[in-house]
Amino acid sequence: MRTHAQAVIIGGGVIGCSILYHLTKMGWTDVVLLERDELTSGSTWHAAANIHGLHDNNNITRIQNYTMDLYNALEEETGQSCGVFQPGSLYLAQTEAREHQLRLQAAKAKYYGLKFHEVSRSEAEALHPLVDYDGIRCIMYEPSGGNVDPSGVTNAYAAGARQNGAEIIRFCPVTGTEQQPDGTWIVRTAKGDIATEWVVNAAGLWGREVAALAGLTLPLQPTEHQYFVTETIAEIAGLDRRLPSVADRDGEYYLRQEGQGLLVGAYEKDMRFWAEEGTPQGFGHELFADDLERIEDNMMRAIDRVPAVGEAGIKRVINGPMIWSPDSNVLFGPAPELSNYFCCNGIIPGFSQSGGMGLLAADWIVTGETRYDMFAWDMARFGSWADKAFTKARVRDQYANRFKIHFPNEEREAGRAVRTRPAYDIQRGMGAVFGLNYGWEHPLYFGDEIGAQDQTHGFTRQDWWEVVGRECRMLREHAGIIDISNFAKYLCKGSGAEEWLNAVFANTMPKSVGRSCLTPLIGKRGGIAGDFTVTRLGEDEFWIIGSGMAERYHQRFFKEVPLPMGTTFESKTDAMCGFNVAGPKSRDMLQRLTNTSLATVDFPFMRSAWIELAGVKVLALRVSFTGDLGWELHCAEADQVRLMEALLQAGSDVGAGPVGSRALMSLRIEKGYGSWGREYSPEYWPQEVGLARLCKMDKDFLNKDAVAQTLTQTAREQMVVLSLDAGDTDASGADATGGEPIFKDGVGIGRVTSGAYGYSVGQSLALGFVKDVSPGDSVDVMVLGVEHKATVLAEPPFDPKGLRLRV
Repeated sequence: MRTHAQAVIIGGGVIGCSILYHLTKMGWTDVVLLERDELTSGSTWHAAANIHGLHDNNNITRIQNYTMDLYNALEEETGQSCGVFQPGSLYLAQTEAREHQLRLQAAKAKYYGLKFHEVSRSEAEALHPLVDYDGIRCIMYEPSGGNVDPSGVTNAYAAGARQNGAEIIRFCPVTGTEQQPDGTWIVRTAKGDIATEWVVNAAGLWGREVAALAGLTLPLQPTEHQYFVTETIAEIAGLDRRLPSVADRDGEYYLRQEGQGLLVGAYEKDMRFWAEEGTPQGFGHELFADDLERIEDNMMRAIDRVPAVGEAGIKRVINGPMIWSPDSNVLFGPAPELSNYFCCNGIIPGFSQSGGMGLLAADWIVTGETRYDMFAWDMARFGSWADKAFTKARVRDQYANRFKIHFPNEEREAGRAVRTRPAYDIQRGMGAVFGLNYGWEHPLYFGDEIGAQDQTHGFTRQDWWEVVGRECRMLREHAGIIDISNFAKYLCKGSGAEEWLNAVFANTMPKSVGRSCLTPLIGKRGGIAGDFTVTRLGEDEFWIIGSGMAERYHQRFFKEVPLPMGTTFESKTDAMCGFNVAGPKSRDMLQRLTNTSLATVDFPFMRSAWIELAGVKVLALRVSFTGDLGWELHCAEADQVRLMEALLQAGSDVGAGPVGSRALMSLRIEKGYGSWGREYSPEYWPQEVGLARLCKMDKDFLNKDAVAQTLTQTAREQMVVLSLDAGDTDASGADATGGEPIFKDGVGIGRVTSGAYGYSVGQSLALGFVKDVSPGDSVDVMVLGVEHKATVLAEPPFDPKGLRLRV
């Protein structure tokens, strides 16, 4: 066994072997995989191993198709069969919402050059004659769908890795992972120790236990999961071809051919947790006792759709464990609190994603960043607030609603509330409907019903559409009070503060006390890893505001630049709250509460000051994400209620009131403002999002060389504002929400990143990235998967000259 390696992968399931293989393909051949038992132990060996290409997330669609294409190439490369069957997959829609989802996926498939298209009932009957298609509104066909052999795929990755120089050691449990002062690791086993630069936790069911060896807690919880295989079905035995799989997600089951019978699996409402206190070390290739009564309702729906299932005997039942994260996506990426410790845990559709997951893990480890923005997978989306109770509640919801559509803007209630501010109960009493942002409850909108929950249940305009419109119009005509406590807030102090911030961020830090600047944070590939507002509070003191949901994500970047002696950088997100008061009457409203002059001559745009407002000390910044006249007001958490009550009282005199984040989304799109995680992403270059002017190339900063290279190149796409012909201008219509493809003359030219109705301008709007178009051009945006005419605007529809901000 080697005593040194570039990377040690812990876990010999399909994901660990894929990461090992992809590291060798990227030139890292001094790599070792340690498996506590035999390869495929745990969850891999008993997986149904279905494969499909389409996903609601565009980048996950890309990596799933990479995975499906890889399997055949892997067989050729290694000589190891992956047991690939690709008879296709039929997707059935029983509801309008499911039809909208499938049509949108078909539009995305066209944009990405993938095969996924609608078929008629007669065509579907020819493809799968055992299915009863009564009650089906829409049928899509994916020719490359199917399944693989779990052991074959795993061993093919292992064979390819070995051919490229990797070492795989079976029956070698890891007993310790110890970080050294220089950031490297010692991995301890009964067979000896390995010194390594990187540790990769791909331990599957034992991901929690392996993480704990490094002092890390992962929000993971295993469950039981069942599927069964029928005896031989005569109609199948008589065919000379394999039947396509059936995705009847409204029926809450999956079905495909297995041998000459059918395999049927389900995610039942009456689910079961397993190993709540830890996965047994001796577990390997065991299964649980059958419990088909739990999935009886799902089975009956499958029998209604495919009667042959009910006529055949059951040959065998598989009831085995799976391990879930709170949102059923993988926990992926380097642990921000550690150096060179990579996690890849909690994978559910492992055989649809294994290749892409291995590719992107190797990307991140070798180059420092993935080629696609995969924040949807990043382990940093959860913090310590995602405790055991939250994790179990969310996993229960995810499992029981596995096939329920995750609608745009939907907020699920399971496990909440986790983190609240002092004003939570008061806001709730005012009709606030809350969403979840990095654990925090924050108001989405203020309705008429006290204690109401979010009612998003479709792709069209929802019940809250009119309520949000009232809030937007109130702010544009009078003023609005937006709780922005969920924004990430940091304080940097000390003699080296300016030097350090200049070394982290691309823009030059403000020179004068009271001035603010906007600045990008640059990623390893020269893209936009973050956008921040930095304010100089004093000679050696700065206030920094960034994306709340990205606070843990951004830790990785801040750690890359050592703090100068005597300089501190700390999060103030928990300790401080904030409100954005914006609108044409915001100055009049706030002036009633302070003796500090808020006149433009005394308090210009992008200036700040500590002021007293209704007896509360607040840091006031004259900025607003609404694009309107406004101030951000930050106060100690203990003062939040007192400040809010004063703002509401003053606001009542000028027609102002509380405004939620859904209105803020609409308002910032009217102004053409991008948002991190949508328009600002490591995938996009500064010149593509209008931030090139904020990259000051006359100084050194984090990843300057990378952005210097991208800035020499022509923008691949450009961020634009689109005005859509969405038909109805009332609550019966539909707007873009993000992810919809954009076509021009039948050719894919881009995609939407944000969308909403612009209530104050009377237009359905979207932000997106396009190529080869000019202002005024007409394009087609695939809202609900159907062409909607749109015009590329030359400038934002609200206050294009920025006069309202500066008045």
